Amino acid sequence: MSDGTHLLIPFASADAQACRQALRTLSLPHLDKLLARLQADTPDTQAGDTLSPPHERALARACGLSAPDGQLPWAAWQAAQEAQAPGSQAWAFITPCFWDVAMDHIALADPAQLRLQEAESRALLAAMQPFFAEDGITLAYHAPARWVARGEVFRGLATASLDRVVGRDIDAWIPRMPQAAPLRRLQSEMQMLLYTHALNDARAERGQRPVNSFWVSGTGALPAGAAPLPAGDAPWVCEDLREPALRGDGAAWAQAWQQVDATACARLLQAQGAGRAVTLTLCGERGAQVFHTAPQGLLRRISSIFYRKPSSTVLEML
Repeated sequence: MSDGTHLLIPFASADAQACRQALRTLSLPHLDKLLARLQADTPDTQAGDTLSPPHERALARACGLSAPDGQLPWAAWQAAQEAQAPGSQAWAFITPCFWDVAMDHIALADPAQLRLQEAESRALLAAMQPFFAEDGITLAYHAPARWVARGEVFRGLATASLDRVVGRDIDAWIPRMPQAAPLRRLQSEMQMLLYTHALNDARAERGQRPVNSFWVSGTGALPAGAAPLPAGDAPWVCEDLREPALRGDGAAWAQAWQQVDATACARLLQAQGAGRAVTLTLCGERGAQVFHTAPQGLLRRISSIFYRKPSSTVLEML
């Protein structure tokens, strides 16, 4: 958010029971004031098993992107922001990760907890690239926990956001479309390759989890003639609540919320108080709601004083 006027908060509400309990006693004074002064739009509420979570749907709308569930082309959009001329090609994010195998399910651990270093990530990419190339997929390094890929297999392929899958059984989220068959085979091949990779042996000696698979997300191509909002004009996405929410750590999530309220929400409130038009987007795991500056007549100003909803009530509905 380059100009400080649109704040988007993912995991403002979380489904974990500990977070739900923490919400009941959570004090967010700056958010309360913002909600009393801003006008609410119609909420975007869908089932909690959509492949694209509410915060990604909200960000896509703000950035001028439109696509079916699971096909928001974030990798292509990222390439466009970095002047890589994505053109009509289909792109995807590839995330090196750890699949935690239990007796009756396989869960995806948060890739951020692997604390991959750049050298480690590049070494893994170099080992895996030839296998992807055999299926017409080009891999390139972007960050330790994120690679970008190009290939026709990603066109029209619906994939689940990492934020839907972390900490959960992957079986419900693995793409089953016929065109995803090469990717499922690649996942099996990479599990065998990585099992004996020297880098994972070194990580094990240091007491670190191995990288034993990858996740595909952000798939698709930019629509023809699309002109997505430049990254510098996109909303400011506050990610501070993500990690504790995905862990289901209610105490840490509440603490992070109070910090967000004292900083990001306070900044937005200051901008609103200075007469600037502002937008606040709150996102839970099922829904998102946008609040924005609107002309206030006398009746509305009086109503906002006497009939304001506490922030906890608003957040519980997301």
